[in-house]
Amino acid sequence: MDYEFRRNTLDGSFHAELSMGHEALGRWLVDEVSTNLEEISEVLSASQHISVSGGEWQRAGKELHLTLSREEALVQTNAVVERELSSEISNDSHEQGDDLRDYDEESVSLCGLEDFNQVLNAWQDFIKRYGAR
Repeated sequence: MDYEFRRNTLDGSFHAELSMGHEALGRWLVDEVSTNLEEISEVLSASQHISVSGGEWQRAGKELHLTLSREEALVQTNAVVERELSSEISNDSHEQGDDLRDYDEESVSLCGLEDFNQVLNAWQDFIKRYGAR
């Protein structure tokens, strides 16, 4: 997975661009954990715990939902999570249209737990280096 982090020197904002298929993870970094080093450490700690003991760990954010398991990290928009839950409840088996599937591709990121940890550690280092408060 390729990624690039930048800081806007004019307004101090941070940006993360990730390779195709991982855009939601980039949004999660910027919009949900942002420069909160405590939260980054908490997620890394949960990830380490999951990788050893198994199970699942979830964190619902303002717009994005993170799910960690022993094998992978999944970031989805809350809208996708809600749609999946409602279709499970109603046992809806209708196929999604192409437009909705394209939308989901930008709303969902899935990667291995090791890759997720690598990106999150790099984000943490970047934030520390370039001025998180």
